[in-house]
Amino acid sequence: MPLRANDPSRKTWLDLPDNTDFPLQNIPFGVFLTRDDIITIGTRIGDYAIDLGALHQLGYFKNIPLTDDIFLQDSLNDFIADGRKTWRAVRNRVADLFDATNDELKSNHKDRETILFTLDEIEMQMPVQVGDYTDFYSSKEYATNIGKIFRDPDNALLPNWLHSPIGYHGRSSSIVPSGIPIHRPQGQKLPKGSDEPIFGPTRLLDFELEMAFITTASNDLGEPIPANDAEGYIFGMVLFNDLSARDLQKWESEPLGPFLGKNFGSAISPWIVTLDALEPFRVEGPKSIKKLLPYLETTGKKSFDISLSVAIKPQNAEETVITKSNFKYMYWNMSQQLAHHTVNGCPVNSGDMMASGTISGPTPQSYGSMLELSWNGSKPLKLKGGQERRFIEDNDTVILRGYCQNHEVRIGFGEVSTKILPVFKS
Repeated sequence: MPLRANDPSRKTWLDLPDNTDFPLQNIPFGVFLTRDDIITIGTRIGDYAIDLGALHQLGYFKNIPLTDDIFLQDSLNDFIADGRKTWRAVRNRVADLFDATNDELKSNHKDRETILFTLDEIEMQMPVQVGDYTDFYSSKEYATNIGKIFRDPDNALLPNWLHSPIGYHGRSSSIVPSGIPIHRPQGQKLPKGSDEPIFGPTRLLDFELEMAFITTASNDLGEPIPANDAEGYIFGMVLFNDLSARDLQKWESEPLGPFLGKNFGSAISPWIVTLDALEPFRVEGPKSIKKLLPYLETTGKKSFDISLSVAIKPQNAEETVITKSNFKYMYWNMSQQLAHHTVNGCPVNSGDMMASGTISGPTPQSYGSMLELSWNGSKPLKLKGGQERRFIEDNDTVILRGYCQNHEVRIGFGEVSTKILPVFKS
């Protein structure tokens, strides 16, 4: 099925702000609560949210084989499970309906009032019910920096890192959409020079600049997914802030790895941008340093040129952009991650979320965490207004943004904004 929605020459009859992340060529998918307190699946063009459930009930998808309730749900899981043919057909139809040359919906003011919402009239929800969540560790620059900080700088990468995508199973229940505040976590940590742990709030709260992909139902128990087929099972991507309590994490990560230092909260951007929309921004990823085992070999361009940034906004103060990175720096691509995840026969379901791991670039200005940017607190960052940060403080808001852009079109993800509240007190 052709990607008509991607045509860069198309214009819409809706009024769009300059340099919007959500032109007609994007058409992401999300879930929102309407002004009438109805939860629906929708899309976004410019600063308008579009109720796909209402569009479907009004007959605008009559030539697409969809169930009556496909958009009348509180998650995208069933829609995603319908597969790429359905996703493409819906994106193409939405692009046609809102094309400047099409009067079908433009001239029907009653239907327009039913299906169109301004952003202040809706409340974004989690777009999928995340059954399982895996966090990878796929940036060579990040893994190297962590090795330099905590281990031997001359042997920063662990022996297995260049041979396979490293990951761990995270906690899906603590993933929230943009705008939901997260409390500073507590736990055990080991004071410097002590042999015994203490209990208390983390003092080393960090963000991790990541992206995540969402899968459709992919494979049966025991069935691996070939790397070159993996993208057929990936619906789309979101920005992902994997908050981390570094002092809790350091104490508990031997011998089994992250636990309380990582499972207290992660945040995503609420609009899922499809791989179809990202198609014009494919690029080659980094070359493999080690010869790959055959199941991890891929052909073609499997990465994407996505510009990323992180800002910190203290309470009642201006935000400061503290880093700029790019998704194309990732050493292990999404196809390799999904192939590795399933090579042992692990089944993947609709709505599962796979985070990239921290996305760090080759320069200090492109590091993807406070741990790197402040080099474990030894080099405080200067913020606008004169404040400094080694790690995230209470009432700071962390804002991740991301977009793709060429000479024809800009496709963006919006932002994921998370305010850090003090330790929870009942």
